[in-house]
Amino acid sequence: MTVRRVMGIETEYGVLQPGRPNANPMLLSSHVVAVHAAARSAGRGKARWDYDDEDPLQDARGFHLQRAAAHPSLLTDDPSRPAPSGEAGAAGGASDGDGPQAVARSLVDEYEDPGAANVILTNGARLYVDHAHPEYSSPEVTNPLDAVRWDRAGEQVMLASVRALASTAALPDVALYKNNVDGKGATYGTHENFLVERAVPFAELAARITPFLVTRQVFTGAGRVGLGQRGEGAGFQISQRADYMEAEVGLETTLRRPIVNTRDEPHADPDRWRRLHVIIGDANLLEVPTYLKLGTTSLVLWLIERAAAGDATDLGADLDRLELADPVRAVHTVSHDLTLTARLPLADGRSLTALEIQREYLAAVRAALLRLGGEVLDEQTTDVLARWGSLLDRLGTDPASCAREVEWLAKLRLLEGMRRRDHLEWDHPRLAAVDLQWSDVRPERGLYHRLVGAGAVERLVAEEDVQAAVTTPPEDTRAYFRGRTLARFGAHVTAASWDSVVFDVPGAPTLQRVPMRDPLRGTRAHVADLLDSAPDVRALLAALGA
Repeated sequence: MTVRRVMGIETEYGVLQPGRPNANPMLLSSHVVAVHAAARSAGRGKARWDYDDEDPLQDARGFHLQRAAAHPSLLTDDPSRPAPSGEAGAAGGASDGDGPQAVARSLVDEYEDPGAANVILTNGARLYVDHAHPEYSSPEVTNPLDAVRWDRAGEQVMLASVRALASTAALPDVALYKNNVDGKGATYGTHENFLVERAVPFAELAARITPFLVTRQVFTGAGRVGLGQRGEGAGFQISQRADYMEAEVGLETTLRRPIVNTRDEPHADPDRWRRLHVIIGDANLLEVPTYLKLGTTSLVLWLIERAAAGDATDLGADLDRLELADPVRAVHTVSHDLTLTARLPLADGRSLTALEIQREYLAAVRAALLRLGGEVLDEQTTDVLARWGSLLDRLGTDPASCAREVEWLAKLRLLEGMRRRDHLEWDHPRLAAVDLQWSDVRPERGLYHRLVGAGAVERLVAEEDVQAAVTTPPEDTRAYFRGRTLARFGAHVTAASWDSVVFDVPGAPTLQRVPMRDPLRGTRAHVADLLDSAPDVRALLAALGA
């Protein structure tokens, strides 16, 4: 039993041009991607993203949505037509037609059209424009601590683009925010991805994971000023994303957002795995919430897999008893309840608090560990279990003691101090401004970074490890092969995706695709010697048998 599984995080960043609130976010986002590409891709060519194996309309419930019936925001597999956001007006205002913007546009056009800017990084990640936001999709990792490390690397990638734009007179200044709301009714996602055994029936997976996802926000929420999608109500809530959840299950990600997303696109061997695409989570700057978000979810998925395999059927039945009467309403209730005492009606007539439901999941995981014991727990699994239990206990008795580890509490402490000092009500615009400034990626502007400097939040990864992760891939997934081939043979990589790399070999009559359907192949142990010893791309492919 372990937290180890293939996982990753995708984060869309909020984007603004200071002084120009109506600037086109699609164009600004393209600048963010293109300026990074210009700085990083010298001598490595311009590999495109390979969409051949993508199918965003395949539904895990067993059907395929017809393209003509799909909302345009779902069509993320067409590089010539970037998918718009689901929200009206999310594309922002019109862009300028000449002057510095025209110069900037030529930089974007050098890579791809402004709506489809896309770059594959040597750390195995993808940086591109998605729904009018710059998005960093981390490389595949196998444990929650590495998820933190390469998610933090994404913050550094975005900061580097902000610095590069600010230093180039012909390009617009851009401010980026690691958050999920714009304060005007729009939200943008931070999605987690977990590979799950295909043998688990999807309906069973969705039913058993839903109460967990609804209630884990008590320790993963990033905090938000304002209640309701447009912040029309005065107050503070636990989660940035909660008010935008409108369905229990569904294929959409930008409208009628579901608690459990049904997109069936594993980016791996579909006979072995499905990818659980979690869209309910917040963008976290504190490292502990990211660590626990990935770690606890992985443990619950392990339990669901074991129950489906017949190893813990009674414990699976215990999870079934946690079914919520109204999961969507419960998401909102939990987020609006800062006391953590609101009772959530269950389908069987009982009611439990969010903390009590989380304790039930933790107890079931521990019971399965005892039942299926004999294994020596790895360090991260032991740590995740201990932190999970400790936080649930302290959140129930002394929430203030968790402010170093729980983001919404850290933010609330800062805001409450400001409210007391300046006698501000929750609807005062200064508080909303502080909420935004919290997530600014620039250390000199972001309020979170001030807490880091003051030693007021717990850190899990060293800065030198984060900086290394900006350019180097994880060593224990196929991201190693993707990132290292781009670093060594990038001039001959014409395209890549999560599960393949396409080479253009000099003199070869056709392009050559190296498939990577197994995320745990192509690791340092598998291919480092081949990559290091190959004098050229032709020799590499010959050694691989391609």
